[in-house]
Amino acid sequence: MEDKYVYDETVRIYDTDAQGVVHYAGYYRFFTDALEQFANQKAKRMYPLVNEKVWFVVVESNAKYYKSARVGDKLKVGLVPTQLSSKALRFDFDIRRGEDLLCEGYIVQVAIDKDKWKATEIPKDVVENIFQKKS
Repeated sequence: MEDKYVYDETVRIYDTDAQGVVHYAGYYRFFTDALEQFANQKAKRMYPLVNEKVWFVVVESNAKYYKSARVGDKLKVGLVPTQLSSKALRFDFDIRRGEDLLCEGYIVQVAIDKDKWKATEIPKDVVENIFQKKS
């Protein structure tokens, strides 16, 4: 993945089953934590809120699991954003323990008007910050 944002993560006991192996839902926590930090740093917004009128909501997600992570593992969560339309973004993720690829996936989010609960344009400054574009 090019222009990858990388977030450091540690597997916690609450991410795992009784054997200390990460439950499938734990990988979505890793995706979300990385996305939250990315949004706060790049988009300069408190995720998932864009402003008082616009929120991001998840409309699609996917994950493929290759190897297990265990409690205490130090992970690197890579994130690459793609703009799908003026209203939707896709965030691709890969999770690694050292050189081992453990999981890949993505989340698609749509900007919505929180009062109407309808899709709306992503504010221009958010897109510029995420993709480092200047008009």
